[in-house]
Amino acid sequence: MSVDAATVRHIAKLARIAVSDEEVAALEPELNNILGWIEQLQEVDVTGVQPMTAVIPNTLRMRQDVVNDGGIRDDVLANAPVAEHGFFAVPKVIE
Repeated sequence: MSVDAATVRHIAKLARIAVSDEEVAALEPELNNILGWIEQLQEVDVTGVQPMTAVIPNTLRMRQDVVNDGGIRDDVLANAPVAEHGFFAVPKVIE
């Protein structure tokens, strides 16, 4: 597949990016190179290769799923510049 200037402009329009004529000329060979790399990757034989999410086997540590309220409201509100009635107080914003 080859990308021409019209395709670059169409992609820029879809992405809502304003591009000048010089940028279109610069992007055209870059997009063609990217598509060339993708074509090279499609030629690789991956039959029998298991999909993986990481290069090392990772397992997550499990913990009990216990619902609690945290019990640290006062500690959290100690970080607030202004706290009122157990909540963060923020300035009123009106536009």
